[in-house]
Amino acid sequence: MSNQVRLGVVGTGNMGLGHIRYIANGEIKGLTLTAVCDKSPANVERAKRIIGSDVKVFDEPEAMFRSGDVDGVLIATPHPFHPALAIAAFSHSLHVLTEKPAGLHIAEVRKMNEAAAASGKVFGIVFHQRFYGAYSKLRELIADGELGTIRRTNWIITEWYRKQSYYNVSPWRGTWAGEGGGSLMTQASHQLDLWQWTTGMMPARIWAKCYFGKRRDIETDDEVIAFAEYENGATGVFVVSVTEAPGTNRYEVVGDRGKAVVEDGRLTFWRLRVPESRFNAEDRPGFPEAWKIEIPVEPSPHHTVLISDAHKRLMQNWTDAILHGAPLVARGEEGLLSLTLSNAMYLSTWTGNWVDVPFDEDLFAAMLQERINKSDSARV
Repeated sequence: MSNQVRLGVVGTGNMGLGHIRYIANGEIKGLTLTAVCDKSPANVERAKRIIGSDVKVFDEPEAMFRSGDVDGVLIATPHPFHPALAIAAFSHSLHVLTEKPAGLHIAEVRKMNEAAAASGKVFGIVFHQRFYGAYSKLRELIADGELGTIRRTNWIITEWYRKQSYYNVSPWRGTWAGEGGGSLMTQASHQLDLWQWTTGMMPARIWAKCYFGKRRDIETDDEVIAFAEYENGATGVFVVSVTEAPGTNRYEVVGDRGKAVVEDGRLTFWRLRVPESRFNAEDRPGFPEAWKIEIPVEPSPHHTVLISDAHKRLMQNWTDAILHGAPLVARGEEGLLSLTLSNAMYLSTWTGNWVDVPFDEDLFAAMLQERINKSDSARV
């Protein structure tokens, strides 16, 4: 195998251009930018100011996929196009890295995962916040049993502030036809991923109330409150809003052996000297003794930073997986998990009931399509 992966980027909007800058600058060992693709002449012109003259430009993804000029592709288009583009790339035996979220609904994403498995190619997803020090360390603590059995989680993520002008400047935003969802899909998809990734747990059922256009003139959700129940009896609460200022980003995990909190990029661990279940069973006097520990972690950028070192580390990891067989930190197939959570929250709101996980994928797809069909096509 060559010691270089030739990369093609599909989509040269803000995110695509952000990736192109550091890749073209040679910051990823073993990765060479050889092609870009975009149907927008304006986007292509912006990209041309960064890429070298030897980088080929395509206006159709299929032409780039079959060109023989690339070994792998980064998909940085709007997320409704991710599954179809990935499936097409796999059909040409190309490695794929896709931006988040994986797609609109899990039925189509499952087909993308099946295509990835059949191709045998490396498939990654840009869940770069898995490289943030506080979350990766929290995952280690939970996996090593430091918190004991998980009893409760609570995530308040209201830092994704968006003004009405954010939606007005790009008419596809905040519409079912353009985004297939709102705050859960476009803003909080990273937190939905980290929620299940750090704990290693998926809910058994979910109840949610999604507020559509509550404080912004949009079709989709700008505020969500969700409640999850797990097989082991644990519970979870997930709160997201794009209209609060100042916002909060606090993730709390409680176990039988203590509590961990991630906030402001810091990880604090309250370790119980004796597990709560044992303290209670032995009817010890007073309250359980807890030791407060500030866990040293690498500093993390604010989650609204367009491109961070975490993006570069994820890109390097994907490249190393292709060249050297390194294990992927963010496997593309795992995009199905966070999407399952957001799909279940929407379905719970639409039906007014608890939603068991897994749920009827075809029912969700049909209900989503109804809303897409009625979407404000004038804005998209």
